[in-house]
Amino acid sequence: MSSGEGAGDQPDDSSKNANATKIALGAAGGLGCLMSPALLLGGVIVIIIIGGFGVLLAPLIALILLFGGGGGGSDPADDANQVVDVLQGDGKGELDPDQVPADLVEPIRDAGAICDVIGPIVIAAQIERESNFNPTLVGPDGSEGISQLPPAVFKTFGEDEDDNGKVSAFDAPDSIMAQGRYLCSLAKEVQGLLDSGQAIGSVLDLTLVAYDAGVDAVRTAGGIPATNQSQGYVVGIRALFAKYQGLGAPPPSFSPTPTPSGTPQETPSGSTE
Repeated sequence: MSSGEGAGDQPDDSSKNANATKIALGAAGGLGCLMSPALLLGGVIVIIIIGGFGVLLAPLIALILLFGGGGGGSDPADDANQVVDVLQGDGKGELDPDQVPADLVEPIRDAGAICDVIGPIVIAAQIERESNFNPTLVGPDGSEGISQLPPAVFKTFGEDEDDNGKVSAFDAPDSIMAQGRYLCSLAKEVQGLLDSGQAIGSVLDLTLVAYDAGVDAVRTAGGIPATNQSQGYVVGIRALFAKYQGLGAPPPSFSPTPTPSGTPQETPSGSTE
């Protein structure tokens, strides 16, 4: 996905306003297309071309419209258009604090303020994609913590953010701030590739791919690699932008973020990538 660069043709405003409901089909977390909400609403399916590759985004907007979106008598088409705009945006909107654990609101906001490219919406959406807010997760590739950073990367970017006397990938604030610093470092490298003509696309999308697959993957592909993994990673994160901006999504129920016990949780599936 892109935030403007490389985007394909979109319906113009007049055609958007003419529709009673617009549904973007999306696959957050790697899910496939789900057509039933669209059929239930009898709406118009919008195909969004993002970052040079075609993506049929599934029930994100449909679910928002069905379960809480468009409250207060607002026009469902306007609500859907707003979600589409956020989905294709830069992730720099205001974080809805009800969508994340209360003790992580400040770290997420701080990490999203380190550089201009990465906003708090991006940080929160990527955390859900990587670990579903599990601070003790160990991925099958050895990535650690709530932000699923490789140990060598965390060693470079991690600091003691909560002044508890230790720097640990399993300490959520340490991990989240390291995530923000790493993303900003990757964004600088990606911008260099764009400036030199070695890659095309949006800085944000290519930075997300670099986080998941490395800068060399972006350089080799000249942009977003034509793989399900890389394209699905960007799509999966962008599909969560509206949620963390509070557009229609009901607040989840969170347990307090557990304090690291020294026994990381390793799961067969690792991160949710």
